[in-house]
Amino acid sequence: MIDRVRTVAETGSTNADMLELARSGISEGIWLRAERQTGGRGRQGRLWVSPVGNFYGSSIVRVRVGDPAPATLALVAAVALEEVVRAYLPLNHQGESAAGPRAAGLALKWPNDLLLDGAKISGILLERTGDAVVVGIGVNLAHHPKETDRVATSLAAHGATPDPADFAETLAETFARWLGIWRGQGLAPVRARWLERAHPIGTALTARLPDGSATDGLFHGLDSDGALILRLADGTARVIHAGDVFLL
Repeated sequence: MIDRVRTVAETGSTNADMLELARSGISEGIWLRAERQTGGRGRQGRLWVSPVGNFYGSSIVRVRVGDPAPATLALVAAVALEEVVRAYLPLNHQGESAAGPRAAGLALKWPNDLLLDGAKISGILLERTGDAVVVGIGVNLAHHPKETDRVATSLAAHGATPDPADFAETLAETFARWLGIWRGQGLAPVRARWLERAHPIGTALTARLPDGSATDGLFHGLDSDGALILRLADGTARVIHAGDVFLL
């Protein structure tokens, strides 16, 4: 396996570091992993608690002419992450049975979450500078926060104890493969995989929108650009391009 992961014992935020490295010209494909972050952050400026034992890493993608929309790299990161997390779960959690891929309770949730038995196990944060999109990923491997507004879990709570360094190498390789699919075949196969690994069509959701309003509806898939489609109570569909989404 290509050594594409650089590791530091501690930093404020791997995303912040990679934004600076991106501006200095670092090439695509390198990952920065921290054993601990002192200023980790999630979407919308939320604090991401970062004890030793979990995975905290960021990489960059250099946007090229002809690439799909940069925002859809969140879907690329999500399908790669789901594949890696699933591989580390015990067999009784992997869901590769007649019941289908969701049998384990491992499911993607729009826009950037991976849930295990309904609890948040990871997060994805995209930030951009110039032609570089920084893709940051945090995964609860050994620990998960107990007192938050969202129920969280970890791989350790489900009987898996991956080494963060090994997890990082596997994720880097898997992300590179899905990035190649995104570039070579477009968004469609990434979107199809995301839908296959998401919570079922018809799942009740509430979307909290940037203007402060909220919309309840049933999950009705993603549009061709990766935006969320909600089926409303009156039977109409609403496309959500930005917001926080919660299971009802």
